[in-house]
Amino acid sequence: MFTTLSRRTAVLVASSLVVATAGTLAAVRDEMPQPGGAAAQAAGAAMLPGADSAVHPRPGEVASCDKAGTNEIIKVPDKGAPDGKRPIWVRRPPGPDSDDLPVLYLLHGSTTTHLDVRDAGVGEALDEQMCRTGVEFVVAAPFGQEVGGSDTEWGDAADGDFAIETFVTEKAIKAVEGENTRPRRLRALGGFSMGGYGAAALPLRHPDTYAQAVSWAGYFKVDDPSDTFGDNPGAHAPDRLLDEPGVEDIRFMLVEGKDDHTPLQTGSIHGEAERFAKLLRKNDMSVQTMHPEGGHSWETWVPTFPRAVDFLVEGWTASAAKGG
Repeated sequence: MFTTLSRRTAVLVASSLVVATAGTLAAVRDEMPQPGGAAAQAAGAAMLPGADSAVHPRPGEVASCDKAGTNEIIKVPDKGAPDGKRPIWVRRPPGPDSDDLPVLYLLHGSTTTHLDVRDAGVGEALDEQMCRTGVEFVVAAPFGQEVGGSDTEWGDAADGDFAIETFVTEKAIKAVEGENTRPRRLRALGGFSMGGYGAAALPLRHPDTYAQAVSWAGYFKVDDPSDTFGDNPGAHAPDRLLDEPGVEDIRFMLVEGKDDHTPLQTGSIHGEAERFAKLLRKNDMSVQTMHPEGGHSWETWVPTFPRAVDFLVEGWTASAAKGG
């Protein structure tokens, strides 16, 4: 995360591009592979013979091809939320919910909210990918700010003022999944900027909860201008958590724009994806990286959704044989 003034300036500029993103989404739709294309076929091929997988790709044949997902805002009582209730934007594909429907949780950046994720057209863009790959999934974006305006880092405050990590890893899952609790292998965490940091840190801290992570414009060291973690920052640093038990099979995708030089307290986001990828490979962990044209904005991130969803679908279909 960058220093408060620098990050807020940079990310507010990114937020102003939300309107422009609508044009980007139209271009993305025009350029998308047709249903049943190579990526979707590869996802289907990832199904191992005899594998007991509940995720069966049907490119071009799922309900999302004909009907948009539905949006709702769930509010859950939580300490540290501005009104005592922490909202979650949830977008569900058509049809009933079930425990074999994957969930992608998304974490927003330091100056934005769950509504910015919604208003950037993320739901519509992911509907397109569900149709293309033939795998539908729930999208859920919790609100990660706190009443005092601190940079939360998607963590639990050392002074006890808020507990957003606990909210994301426990309360949000219960609220979104209800009685249809997903197995770990069907639950993924993604995020943008500060959320990209959270998308890497939280799975490593809770390896029994998430099997996949997608970090857009994240950073993989602690950058904590509000001192959320107090005197124990190392316990929240992704680059220090790779030897923890149970993390070895978490799959990572790291997306960093070629022109993203958003400042951190030390250095910038530029180069963080490759630095962390090297550490993951050194630990024999699975990682893919992307370096699209552009900087710290939705216009850079949204066009990467086809490849990101291919990555997630590969995990959701192939991992069932391993259980979890």
